[in-house]
Amino acid sequence: MGGNGGSGGTDAAKQPNAQLGSWFMRSGWSKGELARQVNRRARQMGAHHISTDTSRVRRWLDGEQPREPIPRILSELFSERFGCVVGIEELGLRSAHQSPSVSGVDLPWAGSQTVSLISEFSRSDLMLARRGFLGTSLALAAGPSLIEPMQRWLVPVPAGQGEGGAEEPDRARRPARLSKPELDLLESTTAMFRQWDAQCGGGLRRKAVVGQLHEVTDLLQEPQPAAVSKRLFKVAAELAELAGWMSYDIGLQPTAQKYFVLALHASKEAGDRPLGSYILSSMSRQMIHLGRPDDALELIHLAQYGSRETATPRTQAMLYAMEARAYAGMGQPSKVKRAVRMAEDTFSDVLPGEPEPDWIRFFSEAELNAENAHSYRDLAYVAGRSPTYASLAEPVMERAVELFGQDPEHQRSYALNLIGMATVHLLQKEPEACAAMAQQAIPFARQVRSERVNTRLRKTVDTAAREFGTVAEVIRLSDELTRQLPESAAAV
Repeated sequence: MGGNGGSGGTDAAKQPNAQLGSWFMRSGWSKGELARQVNRRARQMGAHHISTDTSRVRRWLDGEQPREPIPRILSELFSERFGCVVGIEELGLRSAHQSPSVSGVDLPWAGSQTVSLISEFSRSDLMLARRGFLGTSLALAAGPSLIEPMQRWLVPVPAGQGEGGAEEPDRARRPARLSKPELDLLESTTAMFRQWDAQCGGGLRRKAVVGQLHEVTDLLQEPQPAAVSKRLFKVAAELAELAGWMSYDIGLQPTAQKYFVLALHASKEAGDRPLGSYILSSMSRQMIHLGRPDDALELIHLAQYGSRETATPRTQAMLYAMEARAYAGMGQPSKVKRAVRMAEDTFSDVLPGEPEPDWIRFFSEAELNAENAHSYRDLAYVAGRSPTYASLAEPVMERAVELFGQDPEHQRSYALNLIGMATVHLLQKEPEACAAMAQQAIPFARQVRSERVNTRLRKTVDTAAREFGTVAEVIRLSDELTRQLPESAAAV
């Protein structure tokens, strides 16, 4: 039975699994197609003993409980299909118990364990990562199972175990194992990786970032003075966040979430509240992408509360902009407008030349306009394709496109906002203008290794073809996209 993902036990009175059946029916898959996808994903993660067929899928629908890793494979497949988190329990399935050191997000907030977990996870990623699976135990968390552990970010560490990893009384007196130039080089290398990501997308340098992160955890496992340890934890937090962001960009959602969680733990050890708030904003952005705006809002409020006295105006403005995105997904226009106004007002307090960490440098006037435009655009969709909110989005998105068009360092953002502008034209029933914007995005989608760009572009063109399939510009656009960006060109 183990070779085909069979039942982990006998159930004398099995009932049909109505939850799994509902997701299955809405997916549009046949039993054979689902079986093939399960087998393909199992091979990718190294579970070569899995060999599922149509009859096995029918038995799952009839109430049979499959063994691991089948529940997690199904959770991942349905999450990808519907663009939101579909947990194992939501499929009416049971998963085996896993230790928090291997899976989940409720991890111990202690320096030595944080280092060990990052080291273990980055090593596994380098060795085994295929489509977001590390071994058989990685799944997305959402709702209270995600939010409640993250709230512990604000809980003070026990007395005698200060943030920054200074757990031993003589640590501060130890001679430095790393010179200042070596630490400076580690930090500048992280900034260089971040620049590459903005220019080239997450698919090109992700393994290099993960490898660098693993090297930093090796240094943290050696005896270091407290000040050096604190700087190394900060580097680890930035690298883990970037590894998470790159994983998110190419569609590896469970992997991305785990890196974000580990990054937050490392930022706590570094004693860097603003960096922690930035990591939480990345987690929030992922939840918006996955259709969980309520979770996104909880994460942003946690970030705002945790860094309210230490974040720069640029960081605060970014958090307000993300708050607006979350409210937009929840369909709350008055709160969207208030958060957009707060983002704009706070950004006006940014002083030219003010020293700031490299991780917030991306939040420029172009990015501010992009986020606020997408908030209005999202609100238009939630409000039933409202022309009022689409008209609010249009001038702000135009400004974002204009500014990113002048910035060769952020090619992915330029592509995403060209696509965003195309969606605004779709909302306004302007198919020719939509096609023109989407057409401009195709060369950039070919250049950057970003599944987000590819997916959004394909989705926008598909929608245009469905709604305005007889318009000549839309027909040409669909043909051009098929030639220039075939499905096989997806980032990996």
